Amino acid sequence: MKTRHILLATAFLAIVWQLAAMAVASSVLPGPGAAVAALVAELPKGLAGHFLTSGYRLVASMVIATFLAAPAGLVIGQSRRVDALASPLIYLTYPVPKIVFLPVIMLFLGTGDGSKLFIISLILFFQILVVVRDACVGVRPELVQSVRSLGAGRLDLLRYVYLPACLPAILTALRVSTGTAVAVLFLAETFATQSGLAYYITVEAWGRMAYPEMYAGVIAMALLGLTIYVFLDTLERRVCEWMVAK
Repeated sequence: MKTRHILLATAFLAIVWQLAAMAVASSVLPGPGAAVAALVAELPKGLAGHFLTSGYRLVASMVIATFLAAPAGLVIGQSRRVDALASPLIYLTYPVPKIVFLPVIMLFLGTGDGSKLFIISLILFFQILVVVRDACVGVRPELVQSVRSLGAGRLDLLRYVYLPACLPAILTALRVSTGTAVAVLFLAETFATQSGLAYYITVEAWGRMAYPEMYAGVIAMALLGLTIYVFLDTLERRVCEWMVAK
């Protein structure tokens, strides 16, 4: 995705926002200019710290989920026997909305970063696991047989066949999961915490009806998700060059 495309999309959204603010004509919906001004003013006053805290929680959760789910998906997908044993368990647990367990998780892990990292990682784990498992099952059998005929063992197949074939799926799963991760982060940070962008939006801004500051927090959270999404998009172009159209 090119920078000018992002800028054009941002300009379009800003125009729509401004028109909506003019139509509503209420302090509840200030224009984008007021929100951006509040964002600049609030950054040195604590918003930057909230941004970094949320960024740490989001990135750490995505890393944990990836390092747990990707190998599990590879192992399950390349073995019919393991897949036959694991698939029923995945089918039973994947559709369950994990966010409902947040109060229980907080009872066991407390209200600190541990519970937030756990719930986000848990939700992303299943999303990545299913995508990687399906991509692994879709690897062409003739490709596997040709490499196996050269004397490759199971670990060699995982390293040189399944992992390269599933790498685009892993990155795609992470990009798709970015929106989910941000949404879960927002919900997790509204419970018994004093840091993070969701805390800033709901308590420090919305709680005192400081609407420009509230929208500044929303912009900051959107920028956090956009930064991660663009990073993953760039990473995919670097490590999966054969997938990029010339």
